[in-house]
Order: sequence, then C-alpha cells, then structure tokens
Amino acid sequence: MSEPKQFSFDYIRDQFASVLKEGYRVIPCCEYIDYKKTDGRTKVLVNRVDIDLSVKKARRLILIFNELNIKATFFVRLHAPEYNPFSFEHYKIIKFAVESGHELGYHSEVVDQAAIWNEPAADCLLRDIEIINRMFRLKIMGVASHGGMTGLNNLDFWKDRKAADFGLQYEAYDHQPAFNLFQECFYVSDSEWTRWKCYNKGQLVVNDRRSLAEHARDGHQVLHSLIHPDTYFDEHFYE
Repeated sequence: MSEPKQFSFDYIRDQFASVLKEGYRVIPCCEYIDYKKTDGRTKVLVNRVDIDLSVKKARRLILIFNELNIKATFFVRLHAPEYNPFSFEHYKIIKFAVESGHELGYHSEVVDQAAIWNEPAADCLLRDIEIINRMFRLKIMGVASHGGMTGLNNLDFWKDRKAADFGLQYEAYDHQPAFNLFQECFYVSDSEWTRWKCYNKGQLVVNDRRSLAEHARDGHQVLHSLIHPDTYFDEHFYE
C-alpha cells in the first residue's frame, strides 16, 4: 500500500495517529491552563485548528479527530469574505464541532476591523465574542489573532491588553503566566501551506521542515500544533 500524499487528509490522520502512538495526550487549547495547574508531567499535544478559508474542509478534520477520539480547538472567523460561519451548512458544521466536544474559539481580526470600519477595536472584539456566544450557546474561552492580507498585525491589539479584560482566559500567543503556551512549547505549523515550520519556546528553528509526527518522536513534553483545513485534500491541492 502506498504512503498517503503529503498534506492529504489521509496524511494528516496518520500524523495524529503517530502522535498518539508516541504516548501524547491530545488536548484543546483551553485545557492547557488546567494541565499546567494539575499535571505538567504527561506529554501533551495542544491541538489548534484555524479555519482561515474553508469550513467544509474543517468538517473532514472534525471527523478525523472524532475517529481518533481526540479534541481540538477550532478558531472561526466572523468577517471572512471566503465564508459565512452562519450560513446554513457552515453553521451546521461548526455546531457539529461543538457537539463533538471540541473547543470553539474566535479567530479575531479586530485591528483590521477597526481600520476598515473606523470603530474601536475593543468594541469590535466584545461584539464579536457576544455574537459567537449567542449563536452557539456557549462561552468561548480564547481567541487567536488572524494574519490576513491587510498588512496590519492583529496581534498588536494585545500589546497592552489581557484576555481577562474581555472575559476570556487566553489569547493564543499571550505571555500571561496562566497560559503562555507559545513560549513554553515546541510549536509545529503548516502555515507555509506545502511545508512545515517549527518554533522552540517562541524561537524559529531555521530550516527544520520535519513533520508533526517526526517532532513527536523527539519526545517534547509540550507539543503544540497549528493546522489549517485549507491545506489538506483528497487528490490534489486545488480540488
């Protein structure tokens, strides 16, 4: 039997299956806070998924994670021109993620919103959090800043603010001691679409393009993966 094509859905399923074989417990972002308080010794993979472009492909990841009996945090955009999270089908898929026990977070673009709409970024964030909570009948715990095409950095919003200021427990890259995940983990991401990249405790590891499964074999105490549904396919990249 041939190996799955790199960045196919079969490939990413095998990546997570390999992580499990290495003895990792796979958790959503919100559980990292309790992990630091109560455990801190078990090997964990903090599983983050940013829905940048395709909710339909996110459904495939939900099914894979459900099959493997692992959880993830799915960060959803509200203002993407590529998808409407509240369309009939997309709402159904995101609701499926929540009902499957996955965490839902907000993939925020508040600096972009403030510049485009001429509205205070903090007001935009509070309104968006309220909308997500009401639509999905929950209380989100975290946000992750989206890097879009405007040239603005949505992370700049958090330079002088804390997640707790907005009723949240974390921002994905925050430095607050209760979370501080990016600075404490070995981070592996598919953010360059057709190749992996990694950071060790916040520092880029230059020219290390090894996969998530390969890094798991190194035995890092805290692994953190960021993947995007848009990257994966069945037959080819442009399907």
